[in-house]
Amino acid sequence: MTNAVSLAQQASTGVSQGFKNRIINGAMVIAQRTTSAVTNDSSDALYPVDRFFIYGNVNSKFTAQQNAGSVTPPAGFTNYVGITSLSSYSVGASDTNTFGQPIEGFNTADLNWGTANAKTVTLSFWVRSSLTGTFGGSLLNSAQNRSYPFSYTISSANTWEQKSVTIAGDTSGTWVGATNGVGIRVVFGLGVGSTYSGTAGAWSSSLYYAPTGATSVVGTNGATFYITGVQLEVGSTATSFEYLDYGRSLIQCQRYFQSVGTTADIAYGSSGTAPMRITAVNNGGSQPLTGWQYPVAMRATPSIQTYGAGVAGGNFVTNDSGSGSATQSSFSSTDIGFKGCRINLTGRSNSAYQYWVDCGTGSGQLGWTQSAEL
Repeated sequence: MTNAVSLAQQASTGVSQGFKNRIINGAMVIAQRTTSAVTNDSSDALYPVDRFFIYGNVNSKFTAQQNAGSVTPPAGFTNYVGITSLSSYSVGASDTNTFGQPIEGFNTADLNWGTANAKTVTLSFWVRSSLTGTFGGSLLNSAQNRSYPFSYTISSANTWEQKSVTIAGDTSGTWVGATNGVGIRVVFGLGVGSTYSGTAGAWSSSLYYAPTGATSVVGTNGATFYITGVQLEVGSTATSFEYLDYGRSLIQCQRYFQSVGTTADIAYGSSGTAPMRITAVNNGGSQPLTGWQYPVAMRATPSIQTYGAGVAGGNFVTNDSGSGSATQSSFSSTDIGFKGCRINLTGRSNSAYQYWVDCGTGSGQLGWTQSAEL
């Protein structure tokens, strides 16, 4: 006898041991960066929860946050992303305000898009808005020269509604195969100008993020748009949402982003307790160093952002016995790969052999983030 979930159980409960849903973190559970609101920034995509970005080409038009507004999620879910408009903004022709997720090519190659054997997919999700009307989004390729605008209707304000859109796979264009590049971009429009809006329900060789005439969330001050349970699966019918245990969801997200010593990490421990400790060895100079192996191999060589510095008597303590202290003036990483890197600690004030560092505690908190987002 095994503990395997039967096909019948999978169909009725949504619990799966495979990879039905090509969207990662579709239930909006994992939020490694922050659980506070983030405001759209034209310089970069930002992430209110893992794997889901927001972008707006004009700054500060909307915010996004895990569980914004503290409304009750739809049955079976505990989290959602809430988007709130910050003004009554009239979008220009070339404006793009979007929310979405790029899916890695390794996870979409079997769809055979760009060939005569392209498979049909269905996108489903739960949505709630203070506005009603026709909304939409788009599926795009990596080069963003093939797009499929889709539309859906929100009938009742401030009410969770489940939507599904079936999309015939694209038999034309160039689609990334089994590589770590972008396989498919899934985008939801929040206010898209006419230049980037096109006919719903058809593949196009133009760059479209939304269907023509879709409701603009950023067009109404204080308008809300909440979403969860996002699933993209093979087939022409939306099936029950594929739930994964928290550990597997976290591992999937860590392929693209990891953090050490951040506020989010500390929140999982008791107040003032470091989420982890690293040990560095004196290399005969003024720069103790150590190797850092990532808990999960990343999609590609990540960009690493370091911050903070230890303080005497705080989170940077030296000597094998744990006695004494040293001042940590800077922190960096080098020799970065997709599985690990080297950590350098500089500015020590004595020549002890071994250093151990608590990450994320004290006024001089030490930490870093690793990003290999698509």
